[in-house]
Amino acid sequence: MTETLKETAQEYEGGADRPLASYGRILAVYGGAVGALTVVAKLTGRRAPERIGPLDLALMGLFTHRMSRTLAKDTVLSPLRAPFTKYVGVSGPSELEEEVRGTGLRHAVGELVSCPFCLSQWVASAYAAGMVFAPRLTRLAGATMTAVTVSDWLQLAYSRMVKEAGEDTSG
Repeated sequence: MTETLKETAQEYEGGADRPLASYGRILAVYGGAVGALTVVAKLTGRRAPERIGPLDLALMGLFTHRMSRTLAKDTVLSPLRAPFTKYVGVSGPSELEEEVRGTGLRHAVGELVSCPFCLSQWVASAYAAGMVFAPRLTRLAGATMTAVTVSDWLQLAYSRMVKEAGEDTSG
């Protein structure tokens, strides 16, 4: 069995150094966390919402977007990513570009914590758990991060408008 797994990994990697075993460990942590939360919910009599309404879905989506970007790109949170990444530069307004470093598990975790797309599954799952265990607080967090997201978009739109107005010298 072990030989088959090693052979499959080598065939998949095709000469590239991909930490498949470490990805498997991360998947196990994710699955274990979701499984543990499911068991705790069952033991404490907590139930998932009967339905997810449009407002809850919007809050969840915008919360997931903003929180994933914050965790993966925010300058203030860089000390949390530093063991797994290396500073490269600025990638956008208040966002950092970082390279993943290390090998094995360190590299795999680096890929996870520096990628907002990768983190979104974890963040959305945490939000879903929040809807089971603390829905009012979770909605408050969702509304807060939604406000931050809207503010970000407005800041970017305003900056673009000012830039375009400065470039237009005809008026």
